[in-house]
Amino acid sequence: MSESQTSEFVPQTEPNDHAWDAPSGEPRGLCFAFAGSDMLILGTPDQTPRVPSWDNLRTWDISAIRYQFLGTLDGEPCWSVELAPDVPAPEAASLSGLRPLYDVLSEFHYAIAGRAAQIVAWDRDHQHCGRCGDPTEPVAGERGRRCIRCDLTAYPRVTPAVIVLIERDDQILLARGRAFVPRRFGIIAGFVEPGESLEDAVRREVREEVGIELDCIDYFGSQPWPFPHGIMIGFRAKHLRGEITLGDGELAEAGWYGTENLPEIPAKLSIARRLIDDWAHRRGFVIDQP
Repeated sequence: MSESQTSEFVPQTEPNDHAWDAPSGEPRGLCFAFAGSDMLILGTPDQTPRVPSWDNLRTWDISAIRYQFLGTLDGEPCWSVELAPDVPAPEAASLSGLRPLYDVLSEFHYAIAGRAAQIVAWDRDHQHCGRCGDPTEPVAGERGRRCIRCDLTAYPRVTPAVIVLIERDDQILLARGRAFVPRRFGIIAGFVEPGESLEDAVRREVREEVGIELDCIDYFGSQPWPFPHGIMIGFRAKHLRGEITLGDGELAEAGWYGTENLPEIPAKLSIARRLIDDWAHRRGFVIDQP
């Protein structure tokens, strides 16, 4: 999520505080706290979970190993917090991976949780220099850790991936990956390789996975994707030539679908669903799926 000179998580926008703008004094506000890859929540994923606060952590006598300021939401400070990997969940709370929380946390809280998970992992994994092994220290004025010996600076890692909705006449190409939820279809996606433009990555992934060529590749939007450190860059494209041929083994099946025969598709928070809903909207159709 982008950072700018403002100081609030503004509704309908992305979080945008700087790490060095942390409030002074004892930390307060919301704790997006992680034990390993699991987030500490009030309640359980199937009981409308809530994000705990620093007051909750102090009541539970849970200590933070490290924490980072993320910004404010409606005036309330938000923090990423690293907990001991074996910390037990207190009564009335639980530990959950991010994926089960995808449809149950609010859109804002889930976006911040994804950012927090990545900041926790980066801060934990870069306490020592990857080049010489000496300790690192925070960099003043930016979110980075610099080696006190060789001056190598490590920043939070972001891995770009492309995702594309392919249209042919009044149909779109939907595919089911071998690792997908049974019966759920999505659209073609893949990681960008070194030295590759985003558009070239779209062409290559589509060619590798379904064997067709594209035309009219247009940017649609993007979405942070914390599994584990990604950002999804969305495109729309037109089918140019070729028939579907499954290629690299990642897909179990793929085909062309119209509004009259859509299978189960991704949930509404995903950019894949935004692309599919946009296509349906342009045809005056509303998809009746959660």
